[in-house]
This record gives sequence, structure tokens and C-alpha cells, in this order.
Amino acid sequence: MSLKSREFLNSSNDLKDYFITYTKHWKWFVLSVSFAIVLAFIFIRYSTPEYAVEGKIRILDSKSASPELAVFDDLGLLSGPKDEIFDEIEILNSRSNFIEVVKTLKLNVSYINLGNVKDSEIYKEKPINVNFIAADTIVNQSTFEFFLDIDSDISFGYAAKEIDPVKVYTFGKKISTEIGDLLITPNLAYINKYKGQRIKIKILPVFVVAEEYQQKIIITPSTDKSNIINISLNDAISKKALDIINTLIRIYNKNAIEDKKIIADKTSEFINDRIAEISLDLTGVDQSAEDFKTGKGIADIGAQTNVNLTVGAANRQELQNATVQLNIAASMKDFVDGQEGFEPLPSNVGLSDGSIAATTSKYNELVNERNRLLKSSNDKNPVIVNLDQQLTSLKQTMKSSLNSMTNNLSLQVNSLSSQQARINSSIYTAPQNERALRDITRQQQTTEQLYLYLLQKREESNISLAASAPKSQIIDKAYQVGRFPVSPKKPLIYLVSFIFSLLLPIGIIYANNLLDTKIHNKSGLEKLVLDIPVIGELPRLNKKHQKIVNVQDRSVLTESLRIVRTNLDYILNSSKDGVRNNIIYVTSSVSGEGKTFFASNLSMILANTNKKVLLIGGDIRNPKLYNFFISKDVDNMGKNKSSRNLGLTEYLFDNSLKTSDIINSMLVHSTTFDIIYSGKIPPNPTELLMSSRFEKLINEVKEIYDYVIVDTAPLMVVSDTLLISKFANHTIYVTRADLTENNVIEFPIKLNNEGKLKGLSFIVNDVNESNLGYAGKYGYGYGKNVKKWWKFS
Repeated sequence: MSLKSREFLNSSNDLKDYFITYTKHWKWFVLSVSFAIVLAFIFIRYSTPEYAVEGKIRILDSKSASPELAVFDDLGLLSGPKDEIFDEIEILNSRSNFIEVVKTLKLNVSYINLGNVKDSEIYKEKPINVNFIAADTIVNQSTFEFFLDIDSDISFGYAAKEIDPVKVYTFGKKISTEIGDLLITPNLAYINKYKGQRIKIKILPVFVVAEEYQQKIIITPSTDKSNIINISLNDAISKKALDIINTLIRIYNKNAIEDKKIIADKTSEFINDRIAEISLDLTGVDQSAEDFKTGKGIADIGAQTNVNLTVGAANRQELQNATVQLNIAASMKDFVDGQEGFEPLPSNVGLSDGSIAATTSKYNELVNERNRLLKSSNDKNPVIVNLDQQLTSLKQTMKSSLNSMTNNLSLQVNSLSSQQARINSSIYTAPQNERALRDITRQQQTTEQLYLYLLQKREESNISLAASAPKSQIIDKAYQVGRFPVSPKKPLIYLVSFIFSLLLPIGIIYANNLLDTKIHNKSGLEKLVLDIPVIGELPRLNKKHQKIVNVQDRSVLTESLRIVRTNLDYILNSSKDGVRNNIIYVTSSVSGEGKTFFASNLSMILANTNKKVLLIGGDIRNPKLYNFFISKDVDNMGKNKSSRNLGLTEYLFDNSLKTSDIINSMLVHSTTFDIIYSGKIPPNPTELLMSSRFEKLINEVKEIYDYVIVDTAPLMVVSDTLLISKFANHTIYVTRADLTENNVIEFPIKLNNEGKLKGLSFIVNDVNESNLGYAGKYGYGYGKNVKKWWKFS
């Protein structure tokens, strides 16, 4: 076989062993999967399902909000920079909006129907109404709960805590609580549905509930460059989610309209003040004209002044325009100078300078944003401080612009007045009365023109106020997405439970194998000893099994011993060099690994082939052979019954004893073989084993018997076995599954490499049925068939 083929075979075997490591624990996998599926079913059964609700709106700018109002764009009341979509999302998702939603829908007071396993919230069909006599500020900031037992249409049971005794009250009677008095009234339409049940009333602070829904709701733009916003919310009660989304949109639009109304009100207030002042001026000028004409007796002097008016018409028009602009600029300047704090300014009242109108619009927008933020914060907030700085800067800019405009208009008015005076002086032929009347007329026209202009602006402002449009257009009102809940997701939960149920035992088995340092079966031992043969493995026995096998049965233990016998004969015959090669030592690392059990049963299985077998109790420090041959199935066939009391110790100590004196012929079941017991425990076992009598015994019996099995002392406990190891032809080292450590195997391998052990081989004792190799299948067809518990007759 080539190297590549061998490597491929080894890797295939490793993969197969790795697979078998897990599949032999299939019961744990079945149990884990079953348990996980049951847990998943229970979780799904008793978890509260949630439904998805969505709504959709489109953010409108001032032009698209109401196209019919485009004629008022020149007022500057409906125009302005378009808000970024993400800014509107932040405004829509603001804490103040959700606080108002919670207050509007009274979401901080919840009604919960207590069940045996699962509780459910009551939203619309409430059996009772709870009315608080305490102030809203106290209720909206309190955390409180109590329990009601619905007894009838006229009475109910009240308990402050679930374990407290119930007090009976009639509906409408005042109840004193730690947050104030409250009244409970029945809702006759639904109370019958909840009779005999317990209702839990839970009150939370408004801001806590608002923040909870602020985190749950999802507001996203439809696409990157779209003005359409999607609003979604998952909740156990779909009707509640519908109300929350619809109320949020309504509050958002209402706040936007209120912001526009504030600006319009300020503009209207400014115009009304100016109209009142100019009305007085206009009345005075009209009275002066009337008194002048009456006193001078002037009826019509137009024909006399046509020529002069033609020349001065253009000059007067310019003067009038400049005067109007100067008056408006001066009034606006006085209004700005007299303002304290940050309040909205009149927007676009007719100044010809477009920069002032733009600055005013930006100033009003920041003032509205500042007022909105102050509802849920204070003036120390860094955002508000930043807004204050921007507003101060804008106000300074407006003051500077108004000062410059006032100065320029004053110079222009002075220049035009001087020019008009020169024109008037040229009309030296005009009567003095005409000049005086003309002055009065000019004042009258100027004041009247300004008065009419302001009246027009007031009407436009009133129209704008009455036609304030919402900030958004509802595309889809809130609606439930699909008929079924979106959580819990049953397929996903079952899939995750199934995967986890597989990973859990895999992880435990992997960790156990990773930390495992014990030998478990033949294949595991073969990986440690490499080229040293492992001649077999013996199954684990329970209390019902006999310690000495009956070679006539076909049990797994018997078949395992037959495999050992076959492998042992192969090793003994392959190393035969013309001399007797039949001295077999059986040893182990420590006591308790089953070397005496194996030596006894190996003698039985070898003797069953009509071979002469001698079993020697070589462990004279801790003899155990007596324990295996004292049952009713064992018969001592020796003629000299006293030989049962003599053993190896007596032979080594007493030179007068012969080998035949200590040999016992045994009949176990139907098998006969000879045995030499260990004898009494001597005070000097090491010295006895070093005597020549032991070598003499071995040389004598090896010629008589086909197999000589010596049950020796443990190697790692005493040195007795090493003292006599030179007389052995083969050494079987017994390991015990789930007991012998992996690193212990290094000790006999080291002794074998040093030549201190001859013909070393291993065997694994007490192997669990699930870890048995092919030997575990030898009982098929021969053993007793036991019907499984799940198979019925």
C-alpha cells in the first residue's frame, strides 16, 4: 500500500471514529432534541404574539402644502428653506411628541387580565373605568398598581398587592391610595365578560412609557431621496399600535400648524399696531386740509398747478416711495431694538431689501425650533445654547441691516425733499395758499398710501392664518400588516432550538473528550501503544453475571475471551524458536484493574481446548484467586485435600515441598485445569521471589503444561513482577476502561523498550457496551434474545 493510500485510510478511520464518538450517544441527542422542541413549543404557546402595524406619510414644503396659497408667497409667510427629511424624522420621533401621544391615549394606565399562566392586556373593551381625583401632574409621574376582582355590576374587590386581602367596594365609591383618591365606575358594555376574573391596574410615569414606545417605533424614509416616510410599530395589541401611529401623525401636523400660527399672529399684531398709529396721523392730516380749505375759501386749484405738478410728479413719487420704506424700516428697527429675549419677528412686511426678509424668516424658524426643544429640556441644553448664539448673531445682523437701510433712506428722502423744494420755489407765480394746500395734500397722500398698504397686508396675514396647512400628507393611515403575528417566529424558534439541542450534547461530548485522560476501549488504547499488540477487550459485567465464565455459553464475555485466546496463540506460535513458549504473566498498573479476573477466565477458556493449563497465584502480597474458586460450581479434584492450604509461598519457603504438593486440580462447570494458590502472605515476599525455587518451579511446570498463567503483582505498586519477569515468555498488561489513565501506559512501554518485560501485549477490561468494538457484536445469534420494552407481544 502506498503512503498516500495509507494516509487516506488513516484519515477515513479517524473521521469514522470521530463520527462514532458522537453517534454512540444518540440517546442523549434524541433526549436533547425532544426537550428543546418541547421548550420551544411551550415558549411559543405562552409567549405574547406581536402584530406589525405600518403607516406612511409624505413631508410637504410650503409650496406643495397648499398650491392655492401660492399667491401669498410674496408675504414670506409660507415660503422658506425645505427641511431635510432626516430632520423631520427626528422631529416626528421626538420625546415631546411621544409624551403627548401617551397623555392623549392614556397609555400610562394599563389594564391587565391576570390568567393562570399567561396575562393579557385589555385595551379598548375595558370592564371598568378608573378616574383619578389627584392632579394629572401627580398621576403622570407616579408608579403604582392595584388589583380588582370583578364580582358583579355593582361591586368589586380591591387589593393594593396581589397577596393582600381583598376589600369589597361598590362602584363609584372613593378609594384612598398612595397617589391620591380614585373612583372606579363600571363599563356595562363589557363588564359581564370579565366577571369572576382579576384585573391588574398598572400606572407608570408618562415619560417612561413615552421612551419605551420611542424606542420601539421605527421611522425610516421610503428611499434615499424620497419625501415619503414609513412608520412601523410592533405591539401585542394591534389596535393600540394603530392608535399610536395615527395619533403621532396628528400631533406632528398639529404642532407644525401651531408654529405657523405663531408667526402669523406676530405679523398681524405688528400690522395692527402700525395701522392704529397711522390712522391717527391720517385723521390729523385730513382735518388740516379741511380747515385750510375752509379758512381760505379754496374750492379747486388744480388747473393752476397742472404745470408744476407735471414737473414734480416723478420727483414726488420717488419721495413717497422712499418715505414709505423709511417709515417701515424705522418701525421695524424700533421693534427689533425693543424686543427682549427671543420672540418671532414680523415676516416680510414690505421692505425692498430681500436680505432682511430672508434673515427674518431664518430667525423665526430658529425661534420655533428653540421653543419646541424647551418643552422637553431647559436653556442649559447645549443645543439650545447653540440656537441662542445663532439667534443673537441673526438679530445683530438684522439691526445692522436696518441701520444701514434707515441711513440710506434718510439721505435719499433728504435729497428728494431738497429737489422738490427747488421745484416748488420755481413756481414763484403760484399763490401761497396753493403751496400750503399742496403740502397738506402730499402728507395726506403719503399717510393714506401707507394706511391702505398695511390694510392689505393685514388681510393677507389673516388669510394665511386661516389657511395654515399641515406639515405632512397622509398616504396610508396606520394598518395591520398581514393577518398573523410577526413574533414569535415559529419556524425560526424551532430551527434555533433544534440546532442548539444538537450543539449542546456535541459541546458536552467534545469537552468531555477534550478533558478525558482515561482509556475506554481497544481502539483508544491502540492509538497509544502504536506497534504493541492489543489482543482484546472484555465487556463490563453487572452483579447478575458470574465472575468465572461457563465456556459452553456464547455470551459476549465468552466470545471476547475466545478472541483473546486466538490472538494469544498467534503471538505465541509466531515467536516460537524450538523451546517451550508458554509462560504467560498477567499484570497491571495498580490493584483493581481486573488482572486476577482476566487470568482466571483466560485459564478457563484455554483449558476448554483440551490443553493442560496451570494458573499460578504470583501475587503473594495481595492474593485474590481464592475469591474466584469458592462457589458451588467449583470442585477441588485433588486427592490430597490439604494441598488447598499450601501455595506458592509455602513452596518457596519449604524446600521439602514438591510441585505436586501445591497443585490443585479444579473442575469449574465442565472445565478442568490446575491451580497453584498464592499461599499465606509472607513477611518477606521480595526475598522469596528472588530465590531459585521460583525458577525451578517455572522450569518444571513449563514442560508439563501447555499454558502456564501467572497472576503477578501490579507493576506500579511493587517490584515483585520485575524480579521474576525474566522467566516469562509473554506479558499481558491489563488496563481497565474508564479507570486507567493514558499516561500510565508509558510505564510498561518504557519497560518493554528497556527489555525488562518480554512479549508485552495489552488487554482492556470492563469496557462499556457502547464503547465495545466488533467483539460487542459476537453475541448475536447465540445469546438469549430479550424482547425490547417497546415491542409488545
